[in-house]
Amino acid sequence: MNDDYYELLGVSRDASTDEIKKAYRKLARTLHPDVNPDPEAQEKYKRVSQAYETLSNAEKRRLYDLGGGPGSPMGGGFGGAGFDFADIFDMFAGASGMRGRAQGPVPRQRRGGDILRRTEISLKDVVFGTERELSFRTAALCSVCNGSCCAPGTSPTTCTVCHGTGHVQRVAQSLLGQMVTMAACSACQGHGDIISSPCTECSGHGRVQKEQTVTVRIPSGVEDGTRIQLRGQGEVGEAGGPSGDLYVELSVAHDDLYERAGDDLLTRVRIPMTSAALGTSVPLTTFDGEQDLEIKAGSQPGDVLTLKGLGVTALRSERRGDIKVELDVVVPKNLSGEEKELLRAFAAKRGEEAPRHQGRKGDGGVFGRLRDAFRER
Repeated sequence: MNDDYYELLGVSRDASTDEIKKAYRKLARTLHPDVNPDPEAQEKYKRVSQAYETLSNAEKRRLYDLGGGPGSPMGGGFGGAGFDFADIFDMFAGASGMRGRAQGPVPRQRRGGDILRRTEISLKDVVFGTERELSFRTAALCSVCNGSCCAPGTSPTTCTVCHGTGHVQRVAQSLLGQMVTMAACSACQGHGDIISSPCTECSGHGRVQKEQTVTVRIPSGVEDGTRIQLRGQGEVGEAGGPSGDLYVELSVAHDDLYERAGDDLLTRVRIPMTSAALGTSVPLTTFDGEQDLEIKAGSQPGDVLTLKGLGVTALRSERRGDIKVELDVVVPKNLSGEEKELLRAFAAKRGEEAPRHQGRKGDGGVFGRLRDAFRER
């Protein structure tokens, strides 16, 4: 019977692939043998399936529109002798994918997608480690069908077209003889079974969109841009398939007091030149609380003092780096007349009325070298 496939599916000749698929599914719900035992309905279902199989494939549809496919106005190529251009195309192209793998139904379950989320942490969080609660919307297992995709009390039924194999054989006569090709069953989309009563909560997908909250443990010693992988915390797969992974990318916020160099923390303390000359004690704010920084008499600009064990806790270790403090000795400006006289007298006492030393230009200071070494690692 040479049906007009477009008329059989109830679509226009310029219908899109999605429109053809929707029309076929609508007809299949009423004509499929599992829901309609009438012999005439079963016969029409076979013709509808043939129409869908042809029009849903771009190459077969092109051949059909040219009059070279079954059911076309020309009744098949080569004078209506039943020679099918689409079968030849399947034999050399489309069917090769079926022969290249083990034949069998295609599982409905698929692995879920991975998720990437970003969160900001402080330098203190880097020093000690921390935890973060992240909330995001993602695909979660349907609580009504538990991933079965079926309405409660129902289950998939074996496809009567492919008998659960997920594929069908097609036999065609060609110039080379009888050709047998394999194709995915269009009735069950290659799954081997049909869900006649899909779950209304998830529309037969086995998963729904939900708000998810995950606690992320962030270890000490991480760096800006570090990604933490949480296996199985991503999207739940189709039909209750395995979940993907969650990746949390860390961004370390700028700190006003400290800069990191490896596992050490760098900072700078400004002191007057009198304190540098006489020595003093300065309260220093650290992530472990306030510490007394002892500055010896005669300390020089650029000197670096070390507070042991108060830096960053190394990644996967309990060892901590140090705090390194660079001294910034402030030379006073706008001296009064009396202050100038006192300084001149002091300089004369020490024989320092004029500088006598000439040296090479500095290389950026201790901090510059520390930062460069850390960045080159």
